[in-house]
Amino acid sequence: MTTVLTTRRGMLFGAAALTLTACTGTRVRAQAPAGPFKLDPLPYAPAANEPHIDAMTMEIHHDRHHAAYVSNLNAALAQNGEAAKLPLQDILAKLGEMPEAIRTALRNNGGGHANHTMFWQIMGGKGGAPAGELAAAVERDLGGLDKLQTDFNTAGTRVFGSGWVFVTVTREGKLAIVAKPNQDTPLMDGARVLMGNDVWEHAYYLKYQNKRADYLKAWWNVVNWDKVAERYAAAKAGTLTI
Repeated sequence: MTTVLTTRRGMLFGAAALTLTACTGTRVRAQAPAGPFKLDPLPYAPAANEPHIDAMTMEIHHDRHHAAYVSNLNAALAQNGEAAKLPLQDILAKLGEMPEAIRTALRNNGGGHANHTMFWQIMGGKGGAPAGELAAAVERDLGGLDKLQTDFNTAGTRVFGSGWVFVTVTREGKLAIVAKPNQDTPLMDGARVLMGNDVWEHAYYLKYQNKRADYLKAWWNVVNWDKVAERYAAAKAGTLTI
């Protein structure tokens, strides 16, 4: 059984790498080429989210999948010097104004870079519950932590195929749950993201196989609420970017 599962794991991520290469025309690599955007290292060890998210998944997810988004984003921006000068949140908010030839690449890869950058930041914690002003906002806008988790997990389970589930935050501190397909992000609607979870299969398949609901439930054990609170404060201060 172990041999079969190991083979299955190798086939899954080998296929994932080939799919990224075929879809984007760029070889998946750990280091993105020179350009305005870069792949930051994980802010903690890949094993920090064990046992809920395994180290191998974290390594492949960050070093290959996220790296590919950054690489392809920089490649697209190399075709347009003016777009390359913009911060990522502005590129995503103004996709309709971006050159048509690179718009899809910016949507998919810019969204992927923004989503994953946020994703790594808010994990590496021990779960638990928010405190202070953030806890009050969760209670006020989302019915409390238990209801937030239930509604968030339900939204994530209902994403058809690949996508994300987010909690958005306004400048006034109001929270809402939003699901998006593929690498789309609320940034494309001019909104700001407080936190979010990746429900692409590459985020969970090694450990959970097709049991996305189990992954969504377990994920709350690695949320770093202090980091989420920092993002909440930045949103209210008008300094939250991606």
